[in-house]
Amino acid sequence: MIYLVYCDDKEKVLEKILSGEKTMIVRGAAGRKIPHSRVFEGETLYFIKKGTKDIATKARVKSVQNFVKLTDEEITTRLEEHQDKLALSDKQKTRWHKKCLCLVEFEAVEAISPLEFERQGNMDDWLILEKIEDVVVGTSVPYDYKNAKFKS
Repeated sequence: MIYLVYCDDKEKVLEKILSGEKTMIVRGAAGRKIPHSRVFEGETLYFIKKGTKDIATKARVKSVQNFVKLTDEEITTRLEEHQDKLALSDKQKTRWHKKCLCLVEFEAVEAISPLEFERQGNMDDWLILEKIEDVVVGTSVPYDYKNAKFKS
């Protein structure tokens, strides 16, 4: 699978990724929400800055850590021990203070020729796709969450 990851424009997340300051993304929720337990080493991440239409950066997943039922103290510990890779602001630390966390470290970041993203109304901030063309103008297909389901 491949993934399209929205990057917070106000926090300059994509700029931090491109500069090498940020080498890990976090997603969290009260329960196991996308991408928790659904992303794996060696897969490809594409990044898009929220509010834009250009997919112009990609990277390879280096490692993934999934956590469930964390206590407040454990959440803080997990975020702090990876702060050198996460590069979170205080506002982001508050936002991602969740009981279920997915930490995705990446490598081999590269700029690519921009692909024009075709946004659909039912999309989250982390999309699980078979191929990036599925969300590109001219080749997109209706997005559904079949790839987001846990494999049995």
